[in-house]
Amino acid sequence: MADGVIVGADGLARCPWGAEPEVYRAYHDGEWGRPLRGDDELFERISLEAFQSGLSWLTILRRREAFRAAFDGFRIEAVAAYTDADAERLLGDAGIIRNRAKIAATIDNAKAARELDGGLTELIWSFAPAERERPKAVGDVPAVTPESTALSKALKNEGFRFVGPTTAYAMMQAVGMVDDHLAGCHVAAGLESEVR
Repeated sequence: MADGVIVGADGLARCPWGAEPEVYRAYHDGEWGRPLRGDDELFERISLEAFQSGLSWLTILRRREAFRAAFDGFRIEAVAAYTDADAERLLGDAGIIRNRAKIAATIDNAKAARELDGGLTELIWSFAPAERERPKAVGDVPAVTPESTALSKALKNEGFRFVGPTTAYAMMQAVGMVDDHLAGCHVAAGLESEVR
């Protein structure tokens, strides 16, 4: 993979991971790195990042609609009410990643999110770092930051699981708390996400 932006057949410069295939291009261009708020929306991102752990993000993107259908659109109230029967239903759903520990964590995380004073949006965005320049190359993008480590710890203290510092940073990138589009990438800074 290239370390800097690459220009696609459409003439647009993109971060190298967002060039191919089309599902990556659409995610890169319309959603990744754009500020996103909303408790259910952020719960979806936490959940998908947890399911991605140890897998390719492409695997998750290709199954995203199946995940949304299986988890009631990631509505916190709905998922927090899941029973053992729901967990078994999810384990039998071939459209999602059928990992018992990740399914249980998602249900437990919904219960933790439901109990938060102030909500998930307030908690997560309280760890947004100061704005900085976009990185010049892929090698300049960190995997963990002090803010992602602190966010991970805060989430774990509230009862969340599968939210280590690396997973927390990936979510921070995805929801626009940090802008890790490379310098020269055509995606404008600070636009709201087109996908909800």
